[in-house]
Amino acid sequence: MTLNLTCSIVRGRVIRMAGSTPENSDFMALAMAEARAAMDRSEVPVGAVLVDTRTGEILSRNGNRTEELNDPTAHAEILVIREACAIQGSPRLEQCDLYVTLEPCAMCATAMSHARLRRVYFSAYDPKGGGVEHGPQIFGQATCHHAPDVYGGMAEEESSALLKEFFRARRQV
Repeated sequence: MTLNLTCSIVRGRVIRMAGSTPENSDFMALAMAEARAAMDRSEVPVGAVLVDTRTGEILSRNGNRTEELNDPTAHAEILVIREACAIQGSPRLEQCDLYVTLEPCAMCATAMSHARLRRVYFSAYDPKGGGVEHGPQIFGQATCHHAPDVYGGMAEEESSALLKEFFRARRQV
């Protein structure tokens, strides 16, 4: 898999995507579909897809379900990590990549570290609630035992537009 990047990967730093492979775009498109489905359920439109890089198989895909499940931890990322770990029969997902439509929060970034994900690709940056490039920058902390390679800004405009649409509609209610 070849990625067109503007600079090299540094531990704990997010690399802004300058381009992507068709395969990466396909996985992010599936994550966007999950985000739209979440919005249809009146959830914050965030979707995630977790892929086993050894086989190219999608292990799990989901969208936010915090309202539906009355569970503040039911973020898309947490849900796909839980399902993939159950499928793999292991708490470690070292050969897996996660595609998510919004910069992960601190809780989700910590779960990604514990799961030992290989790479994380996200769409929109989140200056208020992000935990990777913004906020606590989990992967850059000395206490972080594993930092996946992180690529931000993939399909950023589409994801940002969906989030803005969702919150604009919520404010009008």
